[in-house]
Amino acid sequence: MIFTKLILAHLFGDFILQPDSWVADKERRKLKSPYLYLHVLIHTILSFVFLWNTDLWWVSILVGITHLIIDASKLIFQNVKNKKRWFFIDQMLHILVILGISFYFKEFNFDFLSNQEVLKIGMAALFLSTPASIFIKILLSSWTPVPETQSSLQTESLSSAGKYIGILERLLVFTFIMVNHWEGVGFMVAAKSVFRFSDLAQAKQRKLTEYVLIGTLLSFGLAVLTGILIK
Repeated sequence: MIFTKLILAHLFGDFILQPDSWVADKERRKLKSPYLYLHVLIHTILSFVFLWNTDLWWVSILVGITHLIIDASKLIFQNVKNKKRWFFIDQMLHILVILGISFYFKEFNFDFLSNQEVLKIGMAALFLSTPASIFIKILLSSWTPVPETQSSLQTESLSSAGKYIGILERLLVFTFIMVNHWEGVGFMVAAKSVFRFSDLAQAKQRKLTEYVLIGTLLSFGLAVLTGILIK
């Protein structure tokens, strides 16, 4: 498949054959960096090598040109504050280009959107992300502990870490259920218990421990129930 071959070329070009020194030079010198153009040339060559079809030479050129435009835009608009955001934008745009080429060759179509199973799984995954977080937050709102003094556990916590941990754990539990690997759910519960509640033991706040326990059970319960209903 063209899609697979171009993705492989992209992974090699962007992550394996691009030293950190090149990245640093591009960020410092931007469009004046020779490594930007060498990087694009490598992508073009890799695309041609992986496709290995002289009739598709123009695809390699297209990949190279779009890669240059995307990377140049990233270098122009990227700064220290939005660097992480631009990394994901950059990768997303490259993948969209590859997807566009694949659609051109009719490797993909939108028939999957009429597949009820796919739609149900997509709906469930979407629900288990932010909507489930909001649902759990509302359910726990009346029990939110307000300690007199913040413990080191709370002050050292990463911003919104709990929210994203919850989303990831629900999606993982849902995935384990869909592939019929319930032992994975048990592993998730055990891992969460070890890491989460060992920290809570240090905090020595019973209300906080109970609050987190209820939230964890609700999170896992929603994921399990959703998985059972969808399956």
